[in-house]
Amino acid sequence: MAVFNASSIPSSTFYLTGIPGYEAIHHWVSIPFCIFYFIGIAGNCTILHAIRTDQSLHEPMYYFLAMLSFADMGMCLPTLVSVLRVLWSISREIEFNTCVIQMFFIHSFSFMESAVLLAMAFDRYIAICHPLRYTTILTPQRIARIGIVAFLRSSLPVIPLMIRLTYFPFCHSHVLSHSYCLHQDIIRLVCADTKFNSIYGLVVIALYWGLDSLGILVSYIFILRSVLNIASWEERLKALNTCASHICAVLILYVPMIGLSIVHRFAKHASPLVHILMADIYLLVPPVLNPIIYSVKNKKIRRGIIHLITPKRIHSTLR
Repeated sequence: MAVFNASSIPSSTFYLTGIPGYEAIHHWVSIPFCIFYFIGIAGNCTILHAIRTDQSLHEPMYYFLAMLSFADMGMCLPTLVSVLRVLWSISREIEFNTCVIQMFFIHSFSFMESAVLLAMAFDRYIAICHPLRYTTILTPQRIARIGIVAFLRSSLPVIPLMIRLTYFPFCHSHVLSHSYCLHQDIIRLVCADTKFNSIYGLVVIALYWGLDSLGILVSYIFILRSVLNIASWEERLKALNTCASHICAVLILYVPMIGLSIVHRFAKHASPLVHILMADIYLLVPPVLNPIIYSVKNKKIRRGIIHLITPKRIHSTLR
C-alpha cells in the first residue's frame, strides 16, 4: 500500500527543454526572445496606461482593447522566467506545482483572449449596425460584466484538468518539450489512463474556440451586410477600416492556435523544432503584434500614446 501511494505521487521536478540542436548558442537565441518579451510587455503596458489616463479613450471599444492587452500579458508573463532560465543555462528544472500554475495561466488567458475577441466583434457589430444605440447597449456596467464573465468562463473549465494532474503518476521521462509547461505536453508523460483529460480538453477547446470563432464569423456577416447597404464607397471603406485591427488580432491568435493544435495532435513525429517554433509563435506573437497593430491602425490610441510619452510643455506647443 505504501509503494502504491509513493508511485501515485507526481514527481516534484520536471525538466524544461530549450531549442534542440542549438544548445551551444542558447545565449544568442535569448536575445530575440528578450526583445519579443520587452516589446510585448512594454507595448501592452503602454496601451493599458494610455486607456486608463486618457479620457478620450474611455469608450467601449478601448475598454475591450484594455481587456485584450490584459489577456496578452497573462499569456506571456508566466513563461518569461522559465524561458530565460533555460536559454541562459541557469536551470532547466521546474517544480510540479509551479508547472501546474503556469499551465493554468497560459490556458486560462488563451481562452480569455478568444472571449475578448468575440466581445470586440460584438462591439464592432453594434457600432456599425446599430450606431444610435451603441452607448445605451454597451454601458460601462455591462462592459464590466462582460469582462468578469470572460475571465470566469476562461478560468473555471481549466481547473478540473489542473486538479486531475496532481493525482497522476509520472513514471515516464520528466523532460518536457518546451521551455514552459503546456497541458498537452505534460499529459503525454503520464503512465495512467488520461482519456478524461484528452476528451475533456478537446471538448472545451471545441466549445470555446469553436463557438467564439463562430460568433465572430456571424458578427462579421451582419457587419458586411450592413456595410453593403451603404451607398458611398468612401463610407463603406471607413466602416470596414474600424474593423481592420480586430480582424488582424483574430488572425494573429487563431492561426497559430490552430497550427499548434494540429501539430500536437497529428504531427507527433515531426521535428521537435516544429513543435517548439509553433508553441513560441502561439505565445509570443499576439502580445507583440496586437499593441503594434492597434497603435498603427487606430488614431485615438496613437494620440493617447503620444500624450503619454510626450512632455506636457512640448505637447502644449504642438497644439
